[in-house]
Amino acid sequence: MKIAILGTGAGARQHAARLSALGHQVIVGTRDPEATLARTEPDMMGTEPFAAFRAAHPDLTLTLTTFAEAADAGELVINGIDGANAVAALTALPAGALTGKILIDYAVPYVYQQPGDPEHSWPTPWGEMPRLDPVDTDSLAEQIQRALPDTFVVKTFVTQEQETVVNPGEFAGGDHTMFLAGDHEEAKTAARELLNAYGWNDIIDLGPLAAARGLEMYAHFHTAVGLALGGRFGVKIIR
Repeated sequence: MKIAILGTGAGARQHAARLSALGHQVIVGTRDPEATLARTEPDMMGTEPFAAFRAAHPDLTLTLTTFAEAADAGELVINGIDGANAVAALTALPAGALTGKILIDYAVPYVYQQPGDPEHSWPTPWGEMPRLDPVDTDSLAEQIQRALPDTFVVKTFVTQEQETVVNPGEFAGGDHTMFLAGDHEEAKTAARELLNAYGWNDIIDLGPLAAARGLEMYAHFHTAVGLALGGRFGVKIIR
């Protein structure tokens, strides 16, 4: 299958490598391919430049192109664009690029570099914890769905680091839980099949896309647990 991944960050690279290993044709989209390949410094999270990633993985069969060309080529599209810019970037695509397609969204609606509030500061090893926007009564996934009514949006992957999403077997032999939410059964079926290919067996369907609010807001708790444990972990729902 031709799978487009929009974004070139650390998470997108995990999916690109795993999907390529699974035999899919991977098309990675970025705003400006030449600029992406020209970068020589790590990003704000310390992720190595994309050119260094490509050089370290010469066996990967992937194409780097623009967001528009990737979205147009993909039979299935994965959104890895940062949450603050996802809606704008997706709605800027040419009309029809995502029409009738399934869009798996794992972006977290983090808002960075806001004026600090010393009374409510949450310092982390990489700086102040960003706030979430939207929260409570809306979600990024719902905003994307409203902006792209002819696209089938499903929210998943978002409750784990993407290294774990593509390789659940690193914890408890894969015996932990992944969640998804969406308003379209076809999209949720496609997401479930991809999760099964990654190695997930325990997948809970949370129902409509409104449940993405809980999935996105979970990000702060997940970070808190990760900081307390000093590393990545899996989550298992016992029922």
